[in-house]
Amino acid sequence: MNATPRLPWSLRVANATGAALRAVGLPLGALDETSLLAAATRRTGLTDFGDDGFRSGLSRLLRSWDEEAHLTPVGRAMARRQVLDLLENRLRTTAAWRQHPEIGRGDVRAPIFVLGLPRTGTSILHELLAQDPANRVPMTWEVMWLWPPPDRATFDVDPRIARAEQHFAGIDRMLPEFKRMHPMGARLPQECVALTAHEFASLLFHTTHRVPSYQAWLDGIDHRPVYASHRRQLQYLQWKAPATRWVLKSPGHLWTLDALLAEYPEACIVQTHRDPLRVIASLASLVTYLRGLASDRVDPREVGAEWTERLAAALEHTMDVRDRGLLPSHRVFDVHFREFIGDEIGTVRRLYEHFGLVLSDDAEGRMRRFLRENPKDKHGAHRYELAGAGLDVVTERRRYARYQEHHAIASEG
Repeated sequence: MNATPRLPWSLRVANATGAALRAVGLPLGALDETSLLAAATRRTGLTDFGDDGFRSGLSRLLRSWDEEAHLTPVGRAMARRQVLDLLENRLRTTAAWRQHPEIGRGDVRAPIFVLGLPRTGTSILHELLAQDPANRVPMTWEVMWLWPPPDRATFDVDPRIARAEQHFAGIDRMLPEFKRMHPMGARLPQECVALTAHEFASLLFHTTHRVPSYQAWLDGIDHRPVYASHRRQLQYLQWKAPATRWVLKSPGHLWTLDALLAEYPEACIVQTHRDPLRVIASLASLVTYLRGLASDRVDPREVGAEWTERLAAALEHTMDVRDRGLLPSHRVFDVHFREFIGDEIGTVRRLYEHFGLVLSDDAEGRMRRFLRENPKDKHGAHRYELAGAGLDVVTERRRYARYQEHHAIASEG
């Protein structure tokens, strides 16, 4: 399935009404930086957004949304809301840091980063590792609304959990097929792209919208300041809800692994692997579907051509980082999808052994329970085809030949 979603009747009416109003000159869903900064200030009563480094990404994103994303009126409203939430988080966490500089004394020791191509098992592996009480993951609800700082005493009953579940219920009504592709929930671990979004330097935006000029800018920047911000956000999250060991995840780290290692020189890396042709077919379907929520002009073939080039570049980067000796073998553990699925607990055991960690009986029991309660295709199977993205098998096999040979990845049917 490489199709855009059919939106609910209410959203189609809202888009038609919004388009008509914009046609007569009403500035609905304004995406200008000045008004957004002012609106965030009004919502919070705060004026200090912290370091100004985020402004470059914000202005480029807004321009790309305006000129390239072909946003519907509903899409514009959603984009504006997303920016306001991110800006409000910046204002409130900056105020917390100013008032409590001790936040910065919190240590982030040897975090584990799960990275790999999308659709290679990174999510289920992250969710399994999150079951270990010794591991701390960024939970979706706490990342969506960073204020107030999460507190260990109320962590499991925080009112933001219910708020996030309501949010996802709304998305489920708008995109009923999406949960087949990528389950969402307040109590599921969140990806690092949601943290780096606060710097407006995140792969998230080009996944959900067509923003090629913004993505070109993002590909060319120095990501070390972005990872410095990433660390500050972890320090903030663990301030009142301590972390023994952070376990983090995002395919986005593939493109910036060298910058990640510069900020976290003791990080342990778990890289997942799968036949890249299965990956690109699934990802193109996912991106096409997601972009269809905010735009009525989504080209699956453009999505496929663009993302296969991006994924190949990411894999080349990770191989280059290893070839340069920046990632010693004792600090990286490779997980092959075909070996992982069906032997999830065995894979986790080997991962722990590789990094010298102890997998307690309690943690393993929690992981087994999670697997029982969340079977594969719990919400239905995600169907997709390489041809739906306009891609040719022979060409794509050639594109990824070095990667498959380097990591001994078998081709799937």
